[in-house]
Amino acid sequence: MTQAKKQEVSKQELFEKVPVPKALMTLAVPTIISQLIHLVYNMVDAFFIGRTGNSYMMAAASLSLTLMLMMISFSNLFGVGGGSLVARLIGAKKEEEARRVSAFSFYGAILAAVSYSLLIGLFMDPIMRMLGASDATIGFARQYALYVVVLGALPSILMNTIAHLLRNVGYAKQASFGLSGGGILNIILDPLFMFVILPDGMEVAGAALATLISNVASCVYLLYAFRQATKTAPLGIRPSDALKIGKENAKSLFAVGIPSAMLTALLDVSNVVLNALAAAHSDLVLAGIGIVMKVERVPNAINIGICQGMLPIVAYNYASGNRERMKKTIDTARLYGLSIAAVSIVMFLIFAPGFTRIFLSTGSDAQAALATLSFAALFLRIRCLAAPLQFLNFHTSYCMQAMGNGRGTLIHSIVRQLAFYIPFMYILNALFGYVGLTFAIVAGEGCGALFALWLLRRYLKKVAKQNA
Repeated sequence: MTQAKKQEVSKQELFEKVPVPKALMTLAVPTIISQLIHLVYNMVDAFFIGRTGNSYMMAAASLSLTLMLMMISFSNLFGVGGGSLVARLIGAKKEEEARRVSAFSFYGAILAAVSYSLLIGLFMDPIMRMLGASDATIGFARQYALYVVVLGALPSILMNTIAHLLRNVGYAKQASFGLSGGGILNIILDPLFMFVILPDGMEVAGAALATLISNVASCVYLLYAFRQATKTAPLGIRPSDALKIGKENAKSLFAVGIPSAMLTALLDVSNVVLNALAAAHSDLVLAGIGIVMKVERVPNAINIGICQGMLPIVAYNYASGNRERMKKTIDTARLYGLSIAAVSIVMFLIFAPGFTRIFLSTGSDAQAALATLSFAALFLRIRCLAAPLQFLNFHTSYCMQAMGNGRGTLIHSIVRQLAFYIPFMYILNALFGYVGLTFAIVAGEGCGALFALWLLRRYLKKVAKQNA
């Protein structure tokens, strides 16, 4: 038996026969590692910017996070939409169609990245003002957005799309290595560009330039890994394959991809509203919120890694008709994620001041820095209560994406953000100020989780009736 055939059988056994906890961890652990390292190198920017003690630089980096989330949205459009469809097609033994879908996702991501880069480059200042940039922060925000978004959209969106596609055919280790390698490189380059190569006052630009170089390096490796994977897995990279995707498969891709992108885009809209309402209180409140949003991304990254590891197993077994294994995978992933969320609540309640001080030094403008840290510790202790609720929203959304239920995913995304979270922000901010604004995520995610669980239960009953 050839090496390629052995590898193919191994991937099939992983999806069909390996015990669910082991199969889930086989795909989830590399994904969690890459999520954490990818997160670390994003947080490293905030960490080193925080060493300056400049709260306005920190606020500017928080504003730029919104633009970066939009890039993740485009990655999800083609990576999650295409990747989940590829897994279902493999489960249905339609490998040639899977190859065409992956090629379409690859070139779609390139087109989306170039378009987004041009948009931000042409309208950067009005977009930054809309996001809440003040005269004190807009200059720093421009520095970051130029390198990370205008110049960096293509490598960032493409590398994340490729990573999704690789994971969904069982190549989680290659995806993890590509994303993790870029993260490690960024950790090395950040202090070099910020404090050695570029002059004082250009620390934000230095952090952004280091991120750009790291993303380019990750993208180059993942392009190589994707090219190699096409030799043994049903993945395609030829333009001719992309053009042959077929109407039904394109429809299925966008049916899941658009809701997945909307999930991130609406989260981005919520962050725009949050930043605007926080900035209306003061730049220091905005900086404090920005710090907390970075700290809380650690448990979220772990839980998203669990969900991304779960998705291809659920998608494959949904398509192959093995409902028992599919449901066991869903339940196991839910248990793991809720456990992580519970631990994070305890840690953040106890050690909130220590976690927030990681991201801001008190050496430069001590009065402003201490006020920012005081806000951040308070906000973290409140927002961490939403951790299990956020996981239930992530988990349910990924389950519906895996089963091709784009409509349910879209409805959940819209209701979660537009009907619950954003209205709660305005109402609680008006009633209780920035404390109420912080509590809005607990109320919004709680209502969203209840709605999500109802949607998933309803869809599973529908699937069971169809099978019967």
